[in-house]
Amino acid sequence: MWYAIVASDNADSLQKRLAARPAHVQRLQELQGEGRLLLAGPFPAIDSEDPGPAGFSGSLIIAEFVDLAAARAWADADPYVAAGVYRAVDVRPFRKTLP
Repeated sequence: MWYAIVASDNADSLQKRLAARPAHVQRLQELQGEGRLLLAGPFPAIDSEDPGPAGFSGSLIIAEFVDLAAARAWADADPYVAAGVYRAVDVRPFRKTLP
C-alpha cells in the first residue's frame, strides 16, 4: 500500500538539511530503484522553486510499504530525523486515485 510521509522542518534547519541531504536522497533512490517511490520533494518556505536562504518548511514522500508500521519505521530512520531537520513526521495510508 502507498503511504504519505509528511514532515515539518525545525526553524533555521537549512544547513542541517543540506548536510544530511546526500544520505536522505540515497534512501529515496533506493525506494525508486525498487519501484516503490511515487513521489518525493520538499516544501519551499516561500513561493519559489529555489527558495535560497529561506529554505524549506518540510517534505512530502509517497512510497509503498508492506504496512503502516514499516512506513513509520522507514520514516523514523530518515537522516533528516537524525540530523534534527524534522520537528514532526506524520505517516498515513494514501490511496492513489489520479492520474
